[in-house]
Amino acid sequence: MAMPTHIVAVGGIVENGQGEILLVKTHNEGWVYPGGQVEAGENLIDALCREIKEESGIDTVVEQLIGVYSNTSGYKWHDGVTDVPTKVMLDFICKPVGGQLCTSEETSESRWVSKEHVLDMITSSAIRTRYQAYLDFKGAIHYMDYVTKPEFVLKLARRI
Repeated sequence: MAMPTHIVAVGGIVENGQGEILLVKTHNEGWVYPGGQVEAGENLIDALCREIKEESGIDTVVEQLIGVYSNTSGYKWHDGVTDVPTKVMLDFICKPVGGQLCTSEETSESRWVSKEHVLDMITSSAIRTRYQAYLDFKGAIHYMDYVTKPEFVLKLARRI
C-alpha cells in the first residue's frame, strides 16, 4: 500500500490595531488572505510567517489556531497530468509586528482592508467561507470538508 500524500498549507488572517485585515491579490485567485504550502522540514508557524512575509512584506506573530480544513477535490494540476492530492489547511489569527507592504512573484497588490469590507473583495468561495469562520470564531476550532472542483461544495462543517 502506498503512503497517502497530502498537501499541508497554512493561512494567516492578520489583523492590525485599527481592525483592518491584510489581503493580497494573487495572479490566479484574486484577493485572499496570505498563506501557502508548508515546505519539507518546516513547522506550521515558521511556514505561515514566511508565507505572509513573502506575499505581503509584513512580519507577524501567530496567535491562535481558528480552523482546520480539508479540500478533498480530485483534479489535475495546471499541467493536466499530475493529480492534486487532498489539501489540509490550517488558519491562524496573526498580529503584525513590522515590515512594509509590498508585492511578490505571487502577488500584484497587498493592502489593509477594514474587517467589514473583506468579503466585498474575496471572490473565492472557499476563502470566503474560511474568512466567515474567522468572523464567527468564538473559541471553538472550525473544521470543514469541502471540494473546490468543479465547483465549491461544503460537505461538512462543525466546531471541535
